[in-house]
Amino acid sequence: MRTFPTPEALKRFPFGLADIAVILGTIALLALIGRLGADTMVHFAPPEVSPEIDLDPRNLPYYAGRSTLRMFIALAFSTLFTLIYGYIAARSRRAERMMIPLLDILQSVPVLGFLSITVTGFIALFPGSLLGLEAASIFAIFTSQVWNMTFSFYQSLRTVPQELMEAARLYRLSGWQRFTRLEVPSAMIGLVWNAMMSFGGGWFFVAASEAISVLNQEYTLPGIGSYVEKAIAQENLSALGWAILTIAIVILLVDQLFWRPIVVWSDKFRLEQSAAAASPTSWVYDLLQAARIPRTLGRLLRPLGELTKRALSALTPPRSTYPERDEPGEKGDRIFNLILLLIIGAIIAWMLHFIFRTVGPAEVLKTFWLGLLTLLRVMVLMVIATIIWTPIGVAIGFNPKLARLLQPVVQFLASFPANFIFPFATLFFIRTNISIEWGSILLMALGAQWYILFNSIAGAQTIPTDLREMADNMGLRGWQRWRKVIIPGIFSAWVTGGVTASGGAWNASIVSEIVSWGSNTLTATGLGTYITEATTLGDWPRITLGIAMMSLFVVGFNRLFWRRLYELAETKYHL
Repeated sequence: MRTFPTPEALKRFPFGLADIAVILGTIALLALIGRLGADTMVHFAPPEVSPEIDLDPRNLPYYAGRSTLRMFIALAFSTLFTLIYGYIAARSRRAERMMIPLLDILQSVPVLGFLSITVTGFIALFPGSLLGLEAASIFAIFTSQVWNMTFSFYQSLRTVPQELMEAARLYRLSGWQRFTRLEVPSAMIGLVWNAMMSFGGGWFFVAASEAISVLNQEYTLPGIGSYVEKAIAQENLSALGWAILTIAIVILLVDQLFWRPIVVWSDKFRLEQSAAAASPTSWVYDLLQAARIPRTLGRLLRPLGELTKRALSALTPPRSTYPERDEPGEKGDRIFNLILLLIIGAIIAWMLHFIFRTVGPAEVLKTFWLGLLTLLRVMVLMVIATIIWTPIGVAIGFNPKLARLLQPVVQFLASFPANFIFPFATLFFIRTNISIEWGSILLMALGAQWYILFNSIAGAQTIPTDLREMADNMGLRGWQRWRKVIIPGIFSAWVTGGVTASGGAWNASIVSEIVSWGSNTLTATGLGTYITEATTLGDWPRITLGIAMMSLFVVGFNRLFWRRLYELAETKYHL
């Protein structure tokens, strides 16, 4: 097996060898970004025809580069949103009452719903430029990434160990110091694994965000997703095969060059007293550690960093009493609850008016029945995914050698856009006479089950090594070990995975309940099919009704089931 030099070995090379590699890599990356970014500024003004997709395989590297650039831009915005939104929701009980239900609703809105609303607005925002379509596509990818990351960060902040919070108070850390030295580090491992999962989830919807069909309008952006859409429409198996090979190469490169170094870096944020048995490794991380340029730049920028830290610390001074979360007064609670009830009442009144004026009560009952069918598929998926992937995730999280071997595999499986193989599944269902009513559960699982796996891995990795060693010394085995150590340790992460997997399954229903191969279309009875067909036809009343009904199901299920599990994680299953 090929091995890579360690940082110590690289430092023994002549001065600048590692630095030359870093410089060349940075220049190549910037040149690639500049080349791909320049093409987003070309002229485009509807009703002009958007750029044509050429199925020549030689165009695939360029298309893959455009799609990957959109993915990373969306990831940057998702990370920024996560840190701000998650922190406010976790630290303010009053804000949490509106922000978390709102997050439930936003998570439940399918990508097609966001596209229906935003495409026209983004095109108007950048008149005469393809940048408007690019912004709409990036926003759609952002909506497929951000909710999972935000839920993870929010839950991590709610379960920071109490003794560490007490230490932050005793040392009189400012709000900024507490955020950067305690809260973000304690959430880092879970955030990294959920960011990987979110990035993979973005690939699932890249086709819908690049080959946009909304309101009887067709928009196409150069990208591997639109390439696949055209290959499916033309029943071109050869082009589809080349696209699958290309996306596999891209996923492996992104894993090795980006995610693997971040996983190694995040390992230092383990909250434990004894070192892990073995640490993850990355040749890119070792190369960066050996290079002198990053450290030199760090020293040059250190004064600016210190000045920024002092300014932010001064703006968030330590308090004499530092409550875990703000506790609004009784009068403030009454006012807030009254305002919230008025808002909810206004929304319900508007929805009732909309229903009776446009679609009618019968259509509402129809969508409710379709929602129940999709809910049944989601519940079956969640049970099966938990039984299969939770033990596998714990095994990977507990064993660094196994993680080093399987992380690229699970990252590849989670990142690979499952809808790229939907055409093959469609052909399989047709030839074997398998009903899409049940087959759609498998298609939904291909996009949603990984949230359970990645959060199980993250939860297992956050269980301190000394606690696991103590369990071994006490002879805890089998179910007793799961009940005493593993379930309490991973429960919070598993709940986060369950919430986001459930939301992801609902979102995936729009591409899983109706699948096509050329002129052959299989349609399942469900809410996802209803929304997809209404979006394609540009039927605004039914688009709104379908999205509202899906939001009602997701938020209701979260309130009745997942929210209770969150409370259990905070009060009982909390290391």
